[in-house]
Amino acid sequence: MNWDIFIWFALPAVILWCSAGIVVYRKKNRVLADILMITGIAIFTLFIIGFWIDIERPPMRTMGETRLWYSFFLSVVGYVTYRRWKYPWLLSFSALVATVFVFINLLKPEIHSKNLMPALQSIWFIPHVTSYILSYAMFGAATIGAFVQLRKIHRKGLSDKKVFDFIDNIVYVGFGFLILGMLMGCVWAKEAWGHYWSWDPKETWAFVTSMAYLAYIHIRLQGKKQEKVALWLLPIAFILLLITWIGVNYLPSAQGSIHVY
Repeated sequence: MNWDIFIWFALPAVILWCSAGIVVYRKKNRVLADILMITGIAIFTLFIIGFWIDIERPPMRTMGETRLWYSFFLSVVGYVTYRRWKYPWLLSFSALVATVFVFINLLKPEIHSKNLMPALQSIWFIPHVTSYILSYAMFGAATIGAFVQLRKIHRKGLSDKKVFDFIDNIVYVGFGFLILGMLMGCVWAKEAWGHYWSWDPKETWAFVTSMAYLAYIHIRLQGKKQEKVALWLLPIAFILLLITWIGVNYLPSAQGSIHVY
């Protein structure tokens, strides 16, 4: 199951996700939304498994492959958090953002060889990348929640405690996965290059990103003080995250980076 047939799995999954995001706003169609979303996730999962088998390595090396996982995790996180918090917009926006990343992969296909450089042939490869991408998916959902909360404050002058509970909890879990991924990366770096941390451009931006989310957590611990500041910090932190994940590869300083393959 190679990348050439990705479109035949991606389009059905996207149609199912978007359909779920539309019908979920009618209470009598909530069960249908569940079925559509789960079916879309199942189809997408089937391609990932088949693709993994075909290239004979974890599909986590190229940017296209990480976008593949981001679409998968965002759809899963969106569905799970929707089931937990009962907000239809969680399902809709997660489906929409996952769809955007799917179409980026369709419009910008990459070469996916079976080769894996020696440094990536490590037991830390899968858990390190998975932990990071999972945290990215959670932070994406938190960013969506931040905009929803800002809109509520703008319209009503008051924040919604339940929305803040959702945002806080998903940021806590996402931050945990982010730090876990960073720690595993340090151990992996020690084994591969002899140093836990070398202030590589990718590492530097990862540190900056983690500090931005840590700042959000500290601001929120002050209670209702600086609510808007905390909420606006989330989209800023997500921009830093995107620079860490994607943007750093285009910086002049990244040309000698050990994280650019």
